[in-house]
Amino acid sequence: MSTLIQDVPSAQPAQREHKPLLHRLRGRQALIIGGMALLLVLLMALAAFGSPLWQLLSTGVLVFALVVVALLAIGVLIIAAISKAVTRWRPNVAQWLRRAGRLAIIVGMLVVALGGVAVGSQAHASTPPILGANGQPLSGSIATLEQVTLDGSQQWITIRGKNARNPVLLFLMGGPGAGGLPDQGFLAPLEDHFVVVNWDQPGTGKSYGAAPHSQLTPQRYVDDAFALTQLLRARFHQDKIYVLGSSWGSILGIMLVQQHPDVFYAYVGHGQMVNTTENDIMGYQFALKYAADHGNTNTVNALKRNGPPPYTGDGMAMKYAAYMDVLQEYMGQPSMTLGIALMPQIAQEYGLVDRVNFVRGFLETFGVVYPQLRDLDFTRTADTLDVPVYLLAGRADVNAMSSLTERYYNALQAPHKELIWFKSGHSMTNADTAQFVDVMVNHVLQQTQR
Repeated sequence: MSTLIQDVPSAQPAQREHKPLLHRLRGRQALIIGGMALLLVLLMALAAFGSPLWQLLSTGVLVFALVVVALLAIGVLIIAAISKAVTRWRPNVAQWLRRAGRLAIIVGMLVVALGGVAVGSQAHASTPPILGANGQPLSGSIATLEQVTLDGSQQWITIRGKNARNPVLLFLMGGPGAGGLPDQGFLAPLEDHFVVVNWDQPGTGKSYGAAPHSQLTPQRYVDDAFALTQLLRARFHQDKIYVLGSSWGSILGIMLVQQHPDVFYAYVGHGQMVNTTENDIMGYQFALKYAADHGNTNTVNALKRNGPPPYTGDGMAMKYAAYMDVLQEYMGQPSMTLGIALMPQIAQEYGLVDRVNFVRGFLETFGVVYPQLRDLDFTRTADTLDVPVYLLAGRADVNAMSSLTERYYNALQAPHKELIWFKSGHSMTNADTAQFVDVMVNHVLQQTQR
């Protein structure tokens, strides 16, 4: 009897000691949840009010949210597994469910924050004004981000120039499936002399949903580019404009001036593509030898497993990227896979959704359009053009093989043609800027504006 009387009060102190511990744990959880909520509210506020850092913010929140959601999802699965394995008692299950509920609240806050950043970043996406010496928008300049209708579909362009009366230059970016707007830095030096028009083509970036992917063909892009040309001619009251094509854009550029020579002063091709299949096989063989010479056995084995191009079907974009990453390394440039992820992060014209669509666009659009170029050979199909042609070739370019560019130049018949060599690879470096501007002003403009 005395033993029983002693046992009863002995349990009470343990309960009293346990309660403060539970309170402390709950207090910490509340503090963590409250802190995260405050942080997310601040992030949403910054995005919603157009902070100058919204570009970095939207990308940072996306990465942060994806990581946290993934960790929380794993945590919920672990909790569910433990609760099922350890006990079937309802009180314990309820406890785990309460914890899972708190995790769900955190996930919900992240989803709301991500949505707020997405909406805010899209709403505040814009192209920066061109400023004068006084820090104010330059009088007579133009700097706009616009949605235009091309052949019945909504697509996006930027128009930038220090003088809106200057000649118009239409830029056709590489790809297919890579947006043009992240390339504003490449075009910026030309804004002194041209009204530069940059275009996010259908299936990528801001124009990701302009057309169903199944309807994308090289001719569709050419038709849209011509519609854009007509729009620009009318808007700026110019009989003709210039066109600059880079990589995939150089394919469109050749086809565009071949079909519509009367509306262009000249064509400028940078990283000129000539014969896609021959070019890709040469690139693959170069990459295989380069990797072997540098003892990169894993890369050699991976390239051999893929075999030589052309590739088709699922995963073809990554097969091309596998050997092109080696070519990028040779040219001293970032890998293609890294570039596709990072390029949209620098574009002020992109919101969070546009950045995601840029990556989606490359992975999806490339696989639809590029196989349609398998039989391309401009030495046979475009050996005569009725506009002046300027080909800018990098001596170290092994992406668009400069030897094929030179072959095409020798075969080409045009009213005027020039092959101008740069020291760089497939992408121009800062060291090429002065030469690039000199070519565009003292060759292209001077010879065609007489």
